Amino acid sequence: MSTPPAAGPTAVPSWTVGDLLVHRVDEVLLPPATGPWLLPGATADLVAGQGWLRPHFADEAGVLRLASHSFAFTVGGRRVLVDTGIGNGKERANPAWHDLDTDYLERLAAAGFPPDSVDLVILTHLHADHVGWNTRKVGGEWVPTFPNARHLTSRTEREFWAGYDMDEPRRQMFRDSVVPVERAGLLNLVDVPAEGARIVPGLRLIPTPGHTPGHLAVELTSRGRTALITGDCVHHPVQLAHPTIGACVDIDPERSEATRRALLGALADTDTLVLGTHFAPPTAGRVVTHEGAYRLAPVPADSHRLPVGG
Repeated sequence: MSTPPAAGPTAVPSWTVGDLLVHRVDEVLLPPATGPWLLPGATADLVAGQGWLRPHFADEAGVLRLASHSFAFTVGGRRVLVDTGIGNGKERANPAWHDLDTDYLERLAAAGFPPDSVDLVILTHLHADHVGWNTRKVGGEWVPTFPNARHLTSRTEREFWAGYDMDEPRRQMFRDSVVPVERAGLLNLVDVPAEGARIVPGLRLIPTPGHTPGHLAVELTSRGRTALITGDCVHHPVQLAHPTIGACVDIDPERSEATRRALLGALADTDTLVLGTHFAPPTAGRVVTHEGAYRLAPVPADSHRLPVGG
């Protein structure tokens, strides 16, 4: 079983974006086998050839480091959580995700976002490691973890999976982590045009299709500053150096690569803070041009220690 990151449960890594404070809520560090499975094109030799990936994003042997976490912030008067990780006690085919028992909810509370206080949950897409904490088990039933929150995903995303011939593990994931939220009337589907969809002032959903048809990135703006939460259009910083590297679970690999190239080109050499949904600590950085492609210039977090309940 994967174990939570080593930092204590009240350590809350955060970044300032104008007037916004974006918190990373840690769930688990993913095991070393994740990289070769998820990004098979990122061979050890290729990774070792990008010295800037060490020590944060890869080790000396070229093994990728990845993590599962959420981002929490308050914008436009709404208390927002982006993606909900893997979840506890879920039956999963991936052994690294199966039957976890982490202190994620304690970490969320330490960031000042106890579940009942969350107004909005944004799901970048409907994969098992992004929807797990939508629900928790109470009295043998899976019930919404965030009962007062609207849960948003793109209409394209939900409708795609509704018509998809799912295998049993994916059906199980929908049964325990998506359908209970739908039945509670908490899932809202958003039409996201090419220019994006503004949800509240300072929060925009951007279509980044390919990994899944309705995949979204999340843009935050405040006082002239911008941040972008990637979701899975970029899984790991090695993809900045080699945008051709795709994930084994990309629904449309060609479109995924085209989306990644367009996004990185738009971000390169700007002040936009990129927050990687699976990037290991320090997690955030700015995209800069490098040797005909790009690299990530890390921006370390400040660790705020906040009282439970914020």
